[in-house]
Amino acid sequence: MVWLIRLAVLFVTVTGCLTAGVLVYDRLQEARLAGGVAVEGGSPELNALERLYLQRYLASRAKELDQPVGAGQEPVTFVVAAGQSADEIAANLAAAGLLGDPELFTNYLRFYGLDDRLEAGTYQLSPQLTTPELAQALTRAFAQDVEVRFVEGWRYGELADYLAEDRPGQVDPVAFLAIVERQAAFDLSRYDFLASLPPEATLEGFLFPDTYRLPADADAAYLVQLMLDNFGRRVTPAMRQAIGVRGLTVFQAVTLASIVEREAAVAQERPVMAGVFFNRLEQGINLEADPTIQYALGYQAATDQWWKSPLFQVDLELDSPYNTYLYPGLPPGPIANPGLAALEAVAFPAETDYLFFVADCAAAIPGSHLFSATYEEHLANVERCR
Repeated sequence: MVWLIRLAVLFVTVTGCLTAGVLVYDRLQEARLAGGVAVEGGSPELNALERLYLQRYLASRAKELDQPVGAGQEPVTFVVAAGQSADEIAANLAAAGLLGDPELFTNYLRFYGLDDRLEAGTYQLSPQLTTPELAQALTRAFAQDVEVRFVEGWRYGELADYLAEDRPGQVDPVAFLAIVERQAAFDLSRYDFLASLPPEATLEGFLFPDTYRLPADADAAYLVQLMLDNFGRRVTPAMRQAIGVRGLTVFQAVTLASIVEREAAVAQERPVMAGVFFNRLEQGINLEADPTIQYALGYQAATDQWWKSPLFQVDLELDSPYNTYLYPGLPPGPIANPGLAALEAVAFPAETDYLFFVADCAAAIPGSHLFSATYEEHLANVERCR
């Protein structure tokens, strides 16, 4: 008697499975004829009955799977928090206007085994995505980019301080310093503008100041490469040719541009200042630029500043090759990272007979200077501000 009951149960089970299979097949055929997403495969973790149920359910909604899931046109920022379940994510998607049918979405996830593969992260999602597209998108989280802004005229120590405080992406300021000081491996061979870089020189001057967007996983090498690539683009072939016509290497031009960057506070004065420095170099007159001494003095712990101000007479007597009051010609290398305007001023300086300039204390535009061709005129300008 017992075996008859077991046989009957087996018969009912097999019949039910066959019937369900036939129904699913019919639904799949209907879906293919009516259009929509083909429901095939499925997760191997599903048991037979669950597979049949979900396949029948999704097949009956094949056309809906191929339709936009949300309302609206504009992308929406959507955050998936760590540990959220598929049901919670679906509910949040619906609340954000990105999902009209959470049940259809979660059943799709379950059938294809995607419900435990949704990644925490920040997404830009379009309401026009279909259910399959939305499901796939949420398995590929991306972190938002971070932005860094490097100011014209900062020295590389200031760049490292900024990175230490801001900590963008995975940029380690210590690793950044090691690359800039050429203490860590970094391939410079791809940068032709560094051909004149002395073996002992750092990358000071070539770390192009700009606003950069970095992926969240960016490291120090990525940032340095980005800055050098930017320098290569912004310092055009025409600028490099003009620099060469003046008898300078790119390294020497960047050195001079860094001085112009630190001296000039008014944009239109940069080409004039560059012209003054070229005139002094041609006539064998020391540059006598205060920023070169400030660079040599380095970081001032007492005042927490990189550029000592004011300078005193004892500072002007500092024995350093960067002291352009004592040593003729250009200093050994750049003293900061100049912006494009300062680099252009050196490439295309103003043609002038000026040899001197001093801050104009009575200027209508703060930071302006008085320029002169003779030392007597210069002394008179100095007296105006005493």
